[in-house]
Amino acid sequence: MYYRNAWNKGVSQYVGLDEKMHSKGILKKMPRTKMGEANRDISTDKVEQILQGAMQEFLKHGYAGTSMDKVASGAGVSKATVYSHFRDKERLFKALIEKLARKKFQLIFGTEPLEGEPEVVIRDLPAKALSVMINDEEYRAFMRVLVGESGRFPELAEFWVSCSMQPTILILSKYLTAHSELKIADPEATARIMVGSIVHFMIIQETLHGKNIMPMESERLTNCLANLILGSRT
Repeated sequence: MYYRNAWNKGVSQYVGLDEKMHSKGILKKMPRTKMGEANRDISTDKVEQILQGAMQEFLKHGYAGTSMDKVASGAGVSKATVYSHFRDKERLFKALIEKLARKKFQLIFGTEPLEGEPEVVIRDLPAKALSVMINDEEYRAFMRVLVGESGRFPELAEFWVSCSMQPTILILSKYLTAHSELKIADPEATARIMVGSIVHFMIIQETLHGKNIMPMESERLTNCLANLILGSRT
């Protein structure tokens, strides 16, 4: 297994990400032969090596400007090795999207269902999510590439939405729905407002360097967001 503990469509259970990648045709399925632990480790390490090399090439040249030859060179492997794991550049890029989405998802939500008192969850979760995104320079650089290429390659942006935004909004919607004491008329729209506020802050302040023009502490934004949602309960 190349990756573990990603989310399924219901988001409340976790499945092997490699199986999801195989089902979508992103990662080539290895022959069902008996392999020793050492060989499996080598294969896993090789995939990671390719992904790390690919990341640097995509960040330097963008999606359109990156070839599988460049990926192979950047990863220090042969072109045949790259193709033995990833069928084409699109699937390789999508594998990076899933890897980043999985990493962010686990850092923010962990591996357990979202539970806890609203006064704590609704204050802590946005602050944690914003901190995770702002402090990951590679993630922000990758998002610049993704947004920049979305006009010519909308399928890549759509894939990111399905891997990152959709699961997050589903989890938040489910949580808000479960807490009827909040009296939220539209949990899904409220979840979108929460996520949208965080993403907007990151894009304006970090990606577009707005922090030099209209500075604001992230804590100020997340506290205000929590107050708006919690209302009179705070």
